Amino acid sequence: MHTVQVKVMRKKGCEDLPLPRYMSDAASGMDLYAAVDGHAYVECNEIKLVPTGIHIELPFGYEAQVRPRSGLALKYGLTIVNTPGTIDSDYRGEIGIILCNLGKERFTLERGMRIAQLVIQPVVRAELIEVENLENSRRGEGGFGHTGH
Repeated sequence: MHTVQVKVMRKKGCEDLPLPRYMSDAASGMDLYAAVDGHAYVECNEIKLVPTGIHIELPFGYEAQVRPRSGLALKYGLTIVNTPGTIDSDYRGEIGIILCNLGKERFTLERGMRIAQLVIQPVVRAELIEVENLENSRRGEGGFGHTGH
């Protein structure tokens, strides 16, 4: 397993919240915590920006992806609108989670609740080469539902 160092800074007033951490030896994502004051609510079909109270400094050539927590998605319909959210290595602002409640009831956020996952990935940059034609493939131009299922 490859390890990369990522600098993290707590927002003032968020010293009581845990830093992102892996919850098992095999976890690929670190949990992110809600930095709400007391309680906050996400109404049905509402989109809400939820602060995490942390800023990170990624090494050049890496990105962080913000992903939903599967348990919150399954039990409550809570997801992330722009999943995966991308944090570039030159971003230094507070990490915010754009939550959406697709469930049937208002969701209550509590301070320190695990609300998302943060996955660190290397970045590969593409060099686009404009051509007149592309090679044929077995799939061709088949798109959504091209297999008939």
